Amino acid sequence: MKNMKWLFFDIGSTLVDESKAYKHRISETIKNTNITYEEFYEIMLTYYKQKKNGYNEAVKHFCLNKTKWHTEDEFLYPETKNTLNKLCKKYKIGIIANQEYGCKERLEKFGILQYIDLVISSSEEGICKPDLQIFRLALERANCKAKNAVMIGDRLDNDIEPANKLGMKTIWVRQGFGKYTTPKKKNEIPTFTVDSIEEIATGKINI
Repeated sequence: MKNMKWLFFDIGSTLVDESKAYKHRISETIKNTNITYEEFYEIMLTYYKQKKNGYNEAVKHFCLNKTKWHTEDEFLYPETKNTLNKLCKKYKIGIIANQEYGCKERLEKFGILQYIDLVISSSEEGICKPDLQIFRLALERANCKAKNAVMIGDRLDNDIEPANKLGMKTIWVRQGFGKYTTPKKKNEIPTFTVDSIEEIATGKINI
């Protein structure tokens, strides 16, 4: 891919490992019930494989109440800092993510805000992926045409499909629950597929 100017990243299961946060949330959700962690997880995974919000669907399946998401349980993947450090020397780096309030502050706490030029968060903007408008907003603020931008994320439905529709290039990162899904529609097929964002900075793919 030539003439790429901006790389836009999702956060959860792309830059940030959410596994501990999911464990915490599931444990709180099934507390004081006879439902085992394994039972809840299997139902949740079944729905994620269908590109649905597995947690929400599992809560409905077991007639439970949702519990809060613990952002304090999130942590960076080991390769995140070094990868962003390398890429920001060649590209502008942006964020397009469905996040709770305080996204910039969390990125600062993780020590990676210094590599990022633009943050578009659903809570602050009042728009959630996969709404195309949040992608258009990011491109507008970046003063970048879709053909000169890449969207990088773990979700085929939230990241890859909408970005493809707008003419952006796409990189699917097979991490988190997104790795259990399979592209079924034309717009779900990414330009590239990687198992870690580290592959983007090490020359395994040519952007």
